[in-house]
Amino acid sequence: METAKRNVVVLGASAKRERHSNKAVRLLKSEGFTVIPVHPSLESVEGLPVTASLGEIREPVDTLTLYVGPRHAAVLSDAIVALRPGRVIFNPGTETPELQEKLAAAGIPFLEACTLVLLSTGQF
Repeated sequence: METAKRNVVVLGASAKRERHSNKAVRLLKSEGFTVIPVHPSLESVEGLPVTASLGEIREPVDTLTLYVGPRHAAVLSDAIVALRPGRVIFNPGTETPELQEKLAAAGIPFLEACTLVLLSTGQF
């Protein structure tokens, strides 16, 4: 199960280097995490293969970090719960009460925080 502690899904990963989700992919990678970028129409992000949907992920996931707006997160809420990540991080601007309620009901911990700050301060 130790490998699950290292698997991080970046939902809403971007190939644009100025985007926070891309910065998160790079920083997670540099810290030794196994990064699983998820985006419906990209093939790769920072040299990593991109998974088109959460339903395609087969490995256990320690952390799912959100980089999609509340509208998209609400649509994906059932898939997020079905993935059963160890925790979900709502980055600024991604907070979704509907998804948070579903996570709480499913016993999946979540926090409202910035993945980049957590990583850079050793709190990830």
